[in-house]
Amino acid sequence: MDFLIGGLAGAGATFFTNPIDVVKTRMQLQGELRTRNEHTTRYRGIFQALYVIARTDGALALQKGLVPAVLLGFSMNSVRLGIYHIAEVQGWTRTNEGEVSLGNCVLWSSVSGALSGVASNPVSVLKTRIQAASHPSIAVGKQHSYKGFWDGWKTMYRYEGMRGFLAGINGTCTRLAIGSAAQLTSFSIAKEALLNHEILNTSPFGLAFAASSLSGFIVAFTVCPFDVITIRLYNQGSGGETLYKGVWDCFRKIYRTEGFRGLYKGIGPLYLRIAPHTTISLVIWDLLNNMLTESENET
Repeated sequence: MDFLIGGLAGAGATFFTNPIDVVKTRMQLQGELRTRNEHTTRYRGIFQALYVIARTDGALALQKGLVPAVLLGFSMNSVRLGIYHIAEVQGWTRTNEGEVSLGNCVLWSSVSGALSGVASNPVSVLKTRIQAASHPSIAVGKQHSYKGFWDGWKTMYRYEGMRGFLAGINGTCTRLAIGSAAQLTSFSIAKEALLNHEILNTSPFGLAFAASSLSGFIVAFTVCPFDVITIRLYNQGSGGETLYKGVWDCFRKIYRTEGFRGLYKGIGPLYLRIAPHTTISLVIWDLLNNMLTESENET
C-alpha cells in the first residue's frame, strides 16, 4: 500500500505540471553546446514558450508525452515515496531519542531516489524525446519521430535495443538521489519544526502544504544542473555518434561551451513544475498516509 499511495500521488500531480515540463525540456535543449551568439533563441521565457508551442504545434502539444509522464510519476514516486515512508514508519529516519535525524533522512531519501531512477528510467527517456519533438521552425536538440507511446517504445527497442531504455541512467539516478534528498529531507524537517512550534498542528492539509512549499523551492535550485544533464543524455540517443560520453563529460562540455548559465537553463519552468508538483504530490501522499493510518487504528 505504501508504494501504491506514493505512485498515485506522483501520477496525480503530473497531469497538472506536464505543460511546464514540456517547456522546461525544450529550454534545456536549446542552444546545446553552443555559445549564446551561435544559436537562435526560440524560447525566451516560460509564457512566450507556452504561446509559441501552442501556436505552432497546437494546444495539445502542451501535453506531449503525457502518457509516459504519468507512468513516470507513478513508477518513480511509488518506489521513492514508498521506500521513504517505510523508513519513516520503522523509525529509521529518527534518532534514538525520537527526533528527526538529518543524516538518516538524507540517507534514506537518497537511496529511495536512486532506486526510483532505475525503475522509471525507460519511461523517462521516452517522455523526454516525445516532449522535445516539434515543428522544424521551433525544434531544438535532436528530434525523434515517434507517433506515440507504443510506437516510441518499439522504435527505441528496434534501433537502440535495451541501451535506449537505459540512456542517461547514471544521470537520472544522481539527479533523483540528490533531488529526493533535498525534497524529502526538507519536507520532513520542515513538518517536524512546524509541529514542534505548534503551527498548523491541527490541520494536516495546511501542515503538508506549508512544508512541501518550502521543499519545492529548495529542490529546484539544488537539482537544476543535474536535470539539464539528464535531459541532454536522454535526448541524444545511444545509437551512432553521441555528443556526451556520460554525466561528467556532459557537465564539462556544457560548462565549457555554455557557461554556468547553461547548467541552469530552464530554471524558471523547472521551479514552476517542481514547486507545484512537490506540493501536490507530497500533500496527496501525506493525506493518504494519514487516512490509511487512521483506518488501521480504527480497526
